[in-house]
Amino acid sequence: MWSFRNAVLVATLLSLAACGFRPLHGHGGSAASGADSELALIKIEPIPDRLGQEFRNALLDRLTPMGVPSRPRYLLRVAATENIQELGIRKDETATRANLRLHVKYTLYDSTTRQPVFRSEKKTVGSYNILESDFATLAAEQDIRSRLIQKISDNIKTSLAIHLSRQNSMAP
Repeated sequence: MWSFRNAVLVATLLSLAACGFRPLHGHGGSAASGADSELALIKIEPIPDRLGQEFRNALLDRLTPMGVPSRPRYLLRVAATENIQELGIRKDETATRANLRLHVKYTLYDSTTRQPVFRSEKKTVGSYNILESDFATLAAEQDIRSRLIQKISDNIKTSLAIHLSRQNSMAP
């Protein structure tokens, strides 16, 4: 039985190697140098409002943790909007729960030609309780907003990394 498990493991590893599987963030030579080096060449343009500032900071932490590139290859433009929908209405017509929806549209541009290279959008929803204490409700709203921003920023990083990895694997 133990040798059967080893045989299955070896067969799985060989099939992964044969199909062209490469880790997204791996470093394996010039062609497969990983997406992290490409992500570090993205300059994130300022995003208006407090929501935009929080998004930009989260994206900076994920895409360019070593600082803004001196010669960016790409420019990232982001537009973020939020919407709060109150739910759980009581008899006195006050809400007890709310959904916070975040919608982010983003476009990656080539910094020299200013032509769009990749365009996408992300949406997410989070819920929080509306409490009798205004302070507690505000804290819950800010907490869910922060978590949703982190989630969308991670998704944007993954989408950009996949796109740039595919683009580099197709390059001659």
